[in-house]
Amino acid sequence: MAHIHWLGAGLASKPGIRRLIKNGHALTLWERDLEKAQEAVGDLRATYQTYQIREAVEGALEGVIAAGDVVVSMLPAPLHPVIAKLCLQKSAHFISSSYIGPDMQALHEEAKGKGLSFVNEMGLDPGIDHLYAHLLMQDYKASGLFDKKNDHEFRSYCGGFPAVANDFKYKFSWSPLGVLKALASPAKALLKGKIIQIEKPWEAVEDYWVQSMTGAEKFQSYPNRDSLPFMQDYGFEDDWIVSHFVRGTLRLDGWARAWQDIFKVISAANHPKGESELTSLSDRLWVDHAYQPNEADRVVLAVELKVKKDGKTIWHQSKLLDSFGNEQDSAMGRLVSIPVSLATEAVLAGHLGAGVQPAPSKRALILPWLEELARHHDHTQHIDHLNLANHLAAE
Repeated sequence: MAHIHWLGAGLASKPGIRRLIKNGHALTLWERDLEKAQEAVGDLRATYQTYQIREAVEGALEGVIAAGDVVVSMLPAPLHPVIAKLCLQKSAHFISSSYIGPDMQALHEEAKGKGLSFVNEMGLDPGIDHLYAHLLMQDYKASGLFDKKNDHEFRSYCGGFPAVANDFKYKFSWSPLGVLKALASPAKALLKGKIIQIEKPWEAVEDYWVQSMTGAEKFQSYPNRDSLPFMQDYGFEDDWIVSHFVRGTLRLDGWARAWQDIFKVISAANHPKGESELTSLSDRLWVDHAYQPNEADRVVLAVELKVKKDGKTIWHQSKLLDSFGNEQDSAMGRLVSIPVSLATEAVLAGHLGAGVQPAPSKRALILPWLEELARHHDHTQHIDHLNLANHLAAE
């Protein structure tokens, strides 16, 4: 029987670990902090006997991985290629929620040749956003209104923030350094028909309205990373007319104003000692703006595709996820780790192909996964907005 090795018991792991244990899978949770691991498993100890906890000491994992096992890495992203190479040596499958980088992509042919699934980008963002994007594209192509000569606008924004807004318009679940480094990195997107390189993402902040079940709500958005490679992933061909394609970050309204001093520090940190300055800032932010125990967070993911012909909108569909944390789990933790657990089960069942790959595009997998996600998120809204031409008098 194939065994699951789950590496890391942080906040973004707990719900997925518990789901796999409850579903009866043989699982070993590897963690340096055994107290954290025990806390993640919690009250399952008395009922479920298919799992074990092991201390993540050097060399221990290598000695127990068997062919056909699945290794889930919830460790920092730079460690993923190291773990993935170990999986190649042991003929084991690999799963992470992180973006596919060059070091991971370089393993594709070897993994494919060995029949191993190396699944990445299967969390929230990246992850659920990919699933939504594939569904939108499939719905549009099947609508009868598809024409590559139409003008296409695609937007995908995701963000996590406190359920009750604070003056800082944000709180941190773990070290702020990752957020600071992301803001210090340039972004690239297709905006108003032009490919734009954005050196300081906060200078591209725009208002973004989300229509939830409680009404319209204004957020702030900005491009993140390089959006352009995902055009091909989602099915936008080179000969399509696309005037807008952006994947980015969502923040509470007022965030850009509240973070002005943070932006100044990031801007000035482009020198040899800049890393230490960002680290010092991260330490201060962690003290001042970390989530308190049992404090609820909120995650909003909005993905939309708008299609125009002769300047008029002829097809417009969007998908919205709006989720709140509760006393058991954070919204971020659920929405990252539950998809990872779903991908783990799909690999065990042989539903995913071999090689390095992101979240799947097959509707037959996506729809059941979204249904399963809904069952685990009592405080989550999954909303589809569909506006066709006869509903668009305001356009």
